[in-house]
Amino acid sequence: MSRAAAITTTLLAAFLATAPPAPATPGISRAPSTSAVTADGFASVNALGQNGTTGGAGGPVVTASTTAQFLDYISRPEPLVVQVSGAITLPTGSSDGMHPVASDKTVVGLGSTARLTGGGLHIGLPMREDVTDPPADAVHNIIIRNLSFDGATDDLINIQMFSHHIWIDHNDFSDGDDGAVDIKRGSDFITVSWNRFHDHDKTLLLGHDDDNAAQDRGRLRVTYHHNYFDASDQRNPRVRFAEPVHVYNNYYRDNSYGVASTMDAGVVLEGNYFHSVNNPARVDFSGALGRLVARDNVLMECNHAIETRGSVIDPRTYYAYTPHRAAEVPT
Repeated sequence: MSRAAAITTTLLAAFLATAPPAPATPGISRAPSTSAVTADGFASVNALGQNGTTGGAGGPVVTASTTAQFLDYISRPEPLVVQVSGAITLPTGSSDGMHPVASDKTVVGLGSTARLTGGGLHIGLPMREDVTDPPADAVHNIIIRNLSFDGATDDLINIQMFSHHIWIDHNDFSDGDDGAVDIKRGSDFITVSWNRFHDHDKTLLLGHDDDNAAQDRGRLRVTYHHNYFDASDQRNPRVRFAEPVHVYNNYYRDNSYGVASTMDAGVVLEGNYFHSVNNPARVDFSGALGRLVARDNVLMECNHAIETRGSVIDPRTYYAYTPHRAAEVPT
């Protein structure tokens, strides 16, 4: 490692270990390294035979410090809390660097240096276009927290094929070759919270493509809250078919666009802070128009207004929450 790279790594570790800094240089602090946590948002909803998202709670706690240990633990069928110690390189091999996580797992980093690099995590059964209803063996009940993801040759995290009850919380995502966290093909009841996305282009895809209504319509219920979109260029998120999608209390800084709602998706955009974002939110994008309800958002130095259209099911139909005021979000 070069001296410059070593300094950068040291500074990143220090950043992740601290509390969120002042408004001029906002960030996301690492979560406590514990499995005793409770999911919120759509990941907390009792549905599809699963009561909230508990991950590997009740199973053994194991620690992975090598690639072999990590890949073994995340593939086991039983509930496990998998603690990640230090940096683990995920090989590319025949999987293009995507490695499956089995149901009933908590994958949590220890301290500020836990890192998965070079590959990504795959949550879901193999892709099948002919399956249009949730299968009995759909992957479910997974928590991923307190990790740094970078350098994947595909997605950093890919969630597909009716996977449900997933909580992605307090992580740092950067430099993936495709999506940072892509959610598609009928996946449902998911929360993406308190993450930092940076040095990345196509960040969050929600919905596979314009022709996938059979799998995606009526599903893809996702909460995105308290994330920092730190110059992550686009798809923060880009939404098809889903309703409701709850995007609240996120901080957007220096993005080409924030949210795109298309193909009759329904998005509630609430209490977000947009700073230097070209298009904060759009319903007129590619494909059919989406729907979007906006309330209590702050726009600073943005080139366009938020586009709104139609009505959307209120997230409180599913769960209770108390948002911060948008003005408080950068801190």
